[in-house]
Amino acid sequence: MTRNHRLKQSVAQWCFSKLPLETLCKAAADLGIAGIDLLEEKDWATPAKYGLVCSMAYADGGSIQEGLNRRSHHDGIVHGLSAAIPKAARLGITNVISFFGNRAGMSDAEAIDNCVHALNRVTSVAEGEGVTVCLELLNSKVDHPDYHGDHTTFGVEIVKRVNSQRIKLLYDIYHMQIMEGDVIRTIRANHEWIGHYHTAGVPGRRDLDDAQELNWPAICRAIVDTGFTGFLAHEFIPRNKENPIDSLRRAVAICDV
Repeated sequence: MTRNHRLKQSVAQWCFSKLPLETLCKAAADLGIAGIDLLEEKDWATPAKYGLVCSMAYADGGSIQEGLNRRSHHDGIVHGLSAAIPKAARLGITNVISFFGNRAGMSDAEAIDNCVHALNRVTSVAEGEGVTVCLELLNSKVDHPDYHGDHTTFGVEIVKRVNSQRIKLLYDIYHMQIMEGDVIRTIRANHEWIGHYHTAGVPGRRDLDDAQELNWPAICRAIVDTGFTGFLAHEFIPRNKENPIDSLRRAVAICDV
């Protein structure tokens, strides 16, 4: 059970998909978790039954492979986000996810220009509805080969150029530890451009325990010290297949700084 309440925690549904969503919601509420992450539209309203929110919503904002870096994808992504954002807002959902897409030989400079162009088309609806479009940073070394948004500097350049409080990065600590490390200094230097965090143990995307290499209490204290008021969502695959909530309980306690 959370005690300090300095950091809002949530949990990614897909990592606990063997549990019915309502079972996960009840367990999360019992642990003091504030939200459920990465829900499809059909499930957006479910967490509210348990006093939770959907902390990050899927919103037809492109895919990992086909994202904002190509103009041929823009009309579909802009339409999807523009339609989903007002629906999310009506349910009190303040974050929707989008992706940069795969490189396929494209330069960073061209990709940055293209991403900025697309995001400028959705800023007005995002700002008007009070919903943040969060652009996820992922690793291209292990999990997502050829993904364009695989370094913090790439994502920061895009959100800086858009310069909207409703266009932010989803800084996935697991992915960025694999690609570049230096997590705490990176967070401190770039926190104003970050709207959401994900956790998972490195290596292996498993529990936040002593079998992995990150110092989670120190990372979470650094996040809190930046004045962050958003969500830190657990996106790890629990080792305990019989009782995955035990893994989640330990992660929540570790990050309750």
